[in-house]
Amino acid sequence: MTRMGGTWQNWGRSEQVRPQAVEMPRTAEAVQRSVSAAASKGMRIKAVGAGHSFTGIAVATDVLLDLSHLTGLIAVDRERGYATFRAGTRLHQIPALLAPYGLAMENLGDIDRQSISGAISTGTHGTGERFGGIATQVVAVRMVTADGEMLLIDEEHHPELLPAVVVGLGALGILVEVTVRCVPRFVLHALEQPEDLGDVLDELANRVTASDHFEFYWFPHTDMAMTKTNTRLPGSAPRHPLPRVGKWIDDVLVGNGLHQLACDVTHVVPAAIPSVNRVSVKLWGDREFTDVSDRVFATERTVRFREMEYAIPAEHVREAFDAVRALIDERGWRVSFPIEVRFARADDLWLSTASGRASAYIAVHRYWRDDPTEYFAAVEEIMQRFGGRPHWGKMHSLDAAALRTRYPKFDDFVALRDRLDPTRMFQNAYLERVLGE
Repeated sequence: MTRMGGTWQNWGRSEQVRPQAVEMPRTAEAVQRSVSAAASKGMRIKAVGAGHSFTGIAVATDVLLDLSHLTGLIAVDRERGYATFRAGTRLHQIPALLAPYGLAMENLGDIDRQSISGAISTGTHGTGERFGGIATQVVAVRMVTADGEMLLIDEEHHPELLPAVVVGLGALGILVEVTVRCVPRFVLHALEQPEDLGDVLDELANRVTASDHFEFYWFPHTDMAMTKTNTRLPGSAPRHPLPRVGKWIDDVLVGNGLHQLACDVTHVVPAAIPSVNRVSVKLWGDREFTDVSDRVFATERTVRFREMEYAIPAEHVREAFDAVRALIDERGWRVSFPIEVRFARADDLWLSTASGRASAYIAVHRYWRDDPTEYFAAVEEIMQRFGGRPHWGKMHSLDAAALRTRYPKFDDFVALRDRLDPTRMFQNAYLERVLGE
């Protein structure tokens, strides 16, 4: 399916573009044809999943390849627990596809609207000191390169390339299939509660180590943290899910409806933010339940925002977080969205934000109608003091010169891009900034 232009914009409304053409392939072979056709015309081509990146990583000025129809489960290897999906499959679709096989993804983030290819390409992650980002679960990909080749990369075919292509930023080719190492379906016991922020920070290292999945949110202008502690249980464990009405009240009415109203009000009256945040702490997340993993990991988000997130060495999380708190106080800013803190184990993926080091993630947000520039820039300065690595799909200002010092394999990745895409078919302004020309 091919149609002319129209304006594309991402979910956070931080990027938009009017491409010359939009193509919607339904098969891997159709992607090959699109790439070959673009090459013959001297045009650049970019694949787009759900548009959940806040950066311009998916912006396509020439040909936009919309993967919305390239979805579904292709195959399952029951013995090894491998599941192969078409690249445009959304994360929220995967649990139902895996359920008949008694399988689940090992870990997920707190949003599941992304496509599987977009999530791994930008380094999307969840939380848990013993767990890596979603890309660490990938054992194979099939990718269309700039010359139209269908390149299979797995443990038998070009295995040395896998650590590079799974967090590939869309710079090396267009993913058409992704194979994930799954685990037996499991249950999570969730404990979500407000706690004294000072106590949480003082006990943070122990809380992270003692928990399977721990994270916390802090609403600026309050002294409380909203903690989330998830404990893994066998799939046969008794389930005590949230009552349907209670879940609707917590997640839809309060988490989205009232939060939307609060954001609209404080956008007009910023002075109300401290009071609104104190009320939000009392209303949000005081519950305990047990359910299948995907229903616990992810939360529906309908309030639009913009986000910047940095990965820093885990041992510096308290110092960096305290610096951000002090910054907000010193500048007298009114910040309505909470700051989120999560954790991940080290991995060996070339451009993963956790490459070679156990990492803590500090994410800051602003309502999409508020200008985030000054706030994000100041927080970014703090993160740079700790060798911070920005999430590839979230807003930041770093360029190739700065990023090269953050990643030992940066030049290896650039060399691989030179080999696979010498004419820069998959280049755009964002990739030119973060990888160089």
